[in-house]
Amino acid sequence: MRFRTDLKNIRTFSKLTAALNSLERIAWLRLDDDTVRFTVIPDTGSQVWASLSAELIFDNYHLQSAEANNTINLELPLGPLQRALKSAFGSNQANLRLTKRDGVPMLSMTIHTMTKDGAQDTRSGGGGQFGGGGGRGHACVGGHGYDEDPDPFDDAAELFQQESLELTMKREREKVITQDIPVRVLHPDSVELIMQPKVREPDVYIQLPPLLQLKAISDRFTKLALTTATTGGTRAAGALQNPKLELSANMHGSLRLRLVAETLDITSVWDKLENPELDPAQLTVPMNEHPSTIYKNAGANKWATVRVDGKDWSRVLSVGRLEGRVIACFTDEHALILYVYVPHFDDSSSEDVVTYYVTSYST
Repeated sequence: MRFRTDLKNIRTFSKLTAALNSLERIAWLRLDDDTVRFTVIPDTGSQVWASLSAELIFDNYHLQSAEANNTINLELPLGPLQRALKSAFGSNQANLRLTKRDGVPMLSMTIHTMTKDGAQDTRSGGGGQFGGGGGRGHACVGGHGYDEDPDPFDDAAELFQQESLELTMKREREKVITQDIPVRVLHPDSVELIMQPKVREPDVYIQLPPLLQLKAISDRFTKLALTTATTGGTRAAGALQNPKLELSANMHGSLRLRLVAETLDITSVWDKLENPELDPAQLTVPMNEHPSTIYKNAGANKWATVRVDGKDWSRVLSVGRLEGRVIACFTDEHALILYVYVPHFDDSSSEDVVTYYVTSYST
């Protein structure tokens, strides 16, 4: 079993790792000839299934195993990976390989950077000048010519002060950093048991506004709920200990975020958002019978609604740092699926998808 690759798009890789790490400390990493898959399934909260083409984050990608498509399955701690990727920012080259240290499987990241030694100038005054006050040029005598038989090397020690090469020149040196990330190699049969959740056809498809904007308002609602719980007595504290946000969308370009409690009822609405067209070839029912068509025909007052945990929702929205478009699929009172499209910066026509499954809470 072998895996070795150079890293590219390190910032994108780091942002993805940070977003996953906000939900759970451990991910399952599945590598094959063409695809890199990250799966995060916390005990509670949202699940993530990221399927990326290897060329998005890897270069000179080499993989070998006895499994079909050279598949390798690893259990990977996200915190150490995130710290290692931060160390690779600004590097000339960084590579990743599967190895062992004292019998323990490791993902070893080797980072090459160039550093410059500091320079110190120990020269003073005019001691290093030619023909200046610190040395003597050709002397005239009585204005009638030069000294007889002048010594061409006279007072050379004063003209040329000896200095250390290391102190006067900046040398570029290569600095090599190795970061070892302990992993577990998983048996293929155990990984096959990890299945994506099954949901019915969504009722509403809508492109979300910028996630960092949505996160700022969601966090404000959650903070307000927690503040109210703190000042509102035991009953309010019990109701809002884990505040739930109500998220709704329709097939007429509107998204609504709402916080409802005993003493609170606040709403924020986005309009003129895009409801993307569906590909009829990908549907399990005819287009005129699809739930989204039914919701669209019912008008702008027909909303699909889910209820999400405010803190978990904030962690989900941290994926906005990837700066890709996000399509939200609402299954009324059941689940919310987010498709985060990660652009290839070296090929604007290519995208990869990170999928979030957010379960709706009951009222």
